[in-house]
Amino acid sequence: MRRKASLVLLACAVFFAALSPLLRWYAFPRLAKIPANQYQDMVLVAKNATLLDYGTMTAKKVPQVTIVQTLKGNVAAAKKIEKTAGRDVVVWDGLSYVQGPDGKMVSEIPERYVFDAHSQEPVHATGEMVDGDPVARDGIEFKFPFLTEKRDYEYFDAQTRSTNPIHYKGTQTFRGVKVYYFEQTIPWTKVPMPKKLPVQGITAESVAKTGTTRWYTTVRRFWVEPATGAPVYGEEIHKEELRGGTLLGGRAKVTAFAGDVKMREDYIESTVALVKHNRTLVLMLTSYLPWGFLSFGITLLALSLYLEARSRRPADPEPVDSSVPEPVSV
Repeated sequence: MRRKASLVLLACAVFFAALSPLLRWYAFPRLAKIPANQYQDMVLVAKNATLLDYGTMTAKKVPQVTIVQTLKGNVAAAKKIEKTAGRDVVVWDGLSYVQGPDGKMVSEIPERYVFDAHSQEPVHATGEMVDGDPVARDGIEFKFPFLTEKRDYEYFDAQTRSTNPIHYKGTQTFRGVKVYYFEQTIPWTKVPMPKKLPVQGITAESVAKTGTTRWYTTVRRFWVEPATGAPVYGEEIHKEELRGGTLLGGRAKVTAFAGDVKMREDYIESTVALVKHNRTLVLMLTSYLPWGFLSFGITLLALSLYLEARSRRPADPEPVDSSVPEPVSV
């Protein structure tokens, strides 16, 4: 009986020990992915910023500039691309909407970002664009890969339409969450004018005819939760200038926007809570269950060997009858 029990325990031990690496290295890469229908929004603010008044073409200090960023999963477009890509694809239709302290639009830049649902690597497909301009991203954008590593990544900058390194700068703790801090600096670069401007009659084409150009620089910072690859916080030291041309009335340059852009507090709180929840799900597949199954398998193996040893131990000798027989009477 002990022999049969030990064999059953041995089979269970092998099963759980084998399940541990399969869950981590086979199941996780296939199960962990961004939902195709995901929708998220983010509100960032730049307090005491400098903003260009296009009516007078002068830069003014304003109490606050607000940037609303939305990412909406386009399921229909994703399914269409998957037919030729041969892998799970996510299509994010994004919009960066900037408004001044009066609530009026300053600029509005749409994007379409196509990427692999598991690895976050860009997938090049028709429709990939920034502000109507076709682009071919070479790096990640918005989100880092699952199980983010302590290394530099290539990160796409929508303003310059180019990919540049974003550098790992160390490990920190943010609101009780262990995060990796990344930083990217984009030097002063000539960039396209937004196609939608706040003053009627002024367009990117009309500005171009005056010879005036737009320049941009930023220091981009992310605090990324490594298991999910999701930033729990981000900010930019953002500057834009208009340079040269007749539009500036003889001036060499004028500030179009300058400010320290940070996530609004209520969005920080909701983002941290969401990331903590998703982090638990990722760790279940990468750490908790694999290590738990491995430990359980080792325990079953030890118990199996113990029962096997018990079954092989020599049986106790039969007791010797030491009683003296009674004499038989004749």
